Amino acid sequence: MKTAAGIEAAAFERDGYLVVRGLCPPALREVLKDAVKSQLDPLLGPVEYEADVGYPGAPANRHVVGGDTPRRLLSACSRDPVLRQWATGPQVGSVLRELFGQAEIFVSQSHHNCVMTKHPGYSSATLWHQDIRYWSFDRPELISVWLALGRETVRNGALKVIPGSHRAQIDRGRLDSVLFLRPELEENRKLIEQARTVELEAGDTLFFHCRLFHAAGMNLTDDVKLSAVFTYHTDDNQPIPATRSAQLPSIPLG
Repeated sequence: MKTAAGIEAAAFERDGYLVVRGLCPPALREVLKDAVKSQLDPLLGPVEYEADVGYPGAPANRHVVGGDTPRRLLSACSRDPVLRQWATGPQVGSVLRELFGQAEIFVSQSHHNCVMTKHPGYSSATLWHQDIRYWSFDRPELISVWLALGRETVRNGALKVIPGSHRAQIDRGRLDSVLFLRPELEENRKLIEQARTVELEAGDTLFFHCRLFHAAGMNLTDDVKLSAVFTYHTDDNQPIPATRSAQLPSIPLG
């Protein structure tokens, strides 16, 4: 089976991720970038700050130098109509329908639904984790869609993934207290050695399974890296009531 862009869905099933080059047209990408920049300066909430997460390299708290560095612009679908247009639009929908194998697909407003920002100087590194760790759905079968609004490389903190790790059975003891892989364990080191960096050009889009282990480094360049990220589920895979995943209603794709 292939998507409209000529990408094999079988590759996603095997690797747990898929890159579609140039999925976001240049004109739409520029409109998205302008919308995001208008929300960054002046900074408009809701926002998650680097200091909030405490990851390696993050400022210790919001009161120190760099403590006001944003990490994520939250509630993206409610920020600007163009962000919602991308999240529910035909470019993303055509690929997701091939990967999910059905038409009834929804974007979650409770998870991701954000613009990831990685600022020079005060960005943090994200350790190896699965996104499903804090999500509560009937089944762990969701797909996140990561749009590069600019070039993403090793130097500015591009995502790294472990191909096929979405199918791995990981015992709880291989994870630390906040569910990151414990790199000191030999079996985890062997898994991490299989990692690949997903370098993207502006407009490229990464689709990845919610159980895929991924990580990211710090931004060592002088420019802010911007990525729009949304998470999707099917109609027969609903958030469990009274959990964080059910806090906000999901939005159907157009």
